[in-house]
Amino acid sequence: MDSEQLRFFQCLADTKNFTRAAERMSISQSAFSRSIQRLEEELGQPLFDRKPRSVELTEVGTMFQSRAEQILLIIEDTKAEICDDGQSGRIRIGAIPTIAPFFLPNLLRQFSDQFPKASLIVQENTTDHLMKCCKQGEIDVAILALPVTARYVEIESLFDEELLLVLPEKHPLSKKKKIKLTDVKNCPFVLLDEAHCLTDQISSFCRQRSILPVAVERTNQLVMVQELVSLGHGVSMIPEMAQKLDRGSGRLYRQIEGVKPKRTIAAVWNPYRFQSRLLREFRSFLHSYCETFVNDK
Repeated sequence: MDSEQLRFFQCLADTKNFTRAAERMSISQSAFSRSIQRLEEELGQPLFDRKPRSVELTEVGTMFQSRAEQILLIIEDTKAEICDDGQSGRIRIGAIPTIAPFFLPNLLRQFSDQFPKASLIVQENTTDHLMKCCKQGEIDVAILALPVTARYVEIESLFDEELLLVLPEKHPLSKKKKIKLTDVKNCPFVLLDEAHCLTDQISSFCRQRSILPVAVERTNQLVMVQELVSLGHGVSMIPEMAQKLDRGSGRLYRQIEGVKPKRTIAAVWNPYRFQSRLLREFRSFLHSYCETFVNDK
């Protein structure tokens, strides 16, 4: 048994298909199948139930999967610790879609300028997926919006961010400088789909004030929310970082009068994984960057 076999096993457990797993690992299907077969022969137990077009882990396979994950993480952490010079190495960064395109590019650019030997890999996904990756050691740090309910992770708040009301340029409320939440209680809302935490944050803020936003349209991208608002399909709430970079036309941004809707941006990581000097440098840099980012109005 070697680490390559364990990686093949993990890939097959993830894809549940020999063809897709072999393609992902850049190996012929026959060679991939032989490797899995040799692993099963060594263990003396089948790890997968073969079906016509897919595979499923057996009970033994499920138990072995947790062990394989631990072994591969130990190997990866050991290599990282041996090569840890504080300047080179890989940092895998995750961020949710309502943060990644507005917050990460300049952060990555500035960090790369100071640490040119570092390799930065970005994954953009929903909170649930990023938390799973974080716990499994597939990413080193996730940047997302609270709340986070996952256990066994370290959570550090970075800054609070206001959510701004966005409405069509010719909306009846566009001439008002101060808009109350009650002013838009009968307006149709354009929101992200329910997989995005921003939708929960908007809905929760409104419900706490006895207002139920009626979503007439949902989309997967924040930029599409902005464009639909410009077309007069409804109003919405947009994070301030997205408003800062908005160069589009046909829409206006206003603050909500009174208690303002906000979200808290945080960094999350797995404290049980090896924390390289480079990763610690990144987290320190992240804090400094956030101070500048928040003050850059």
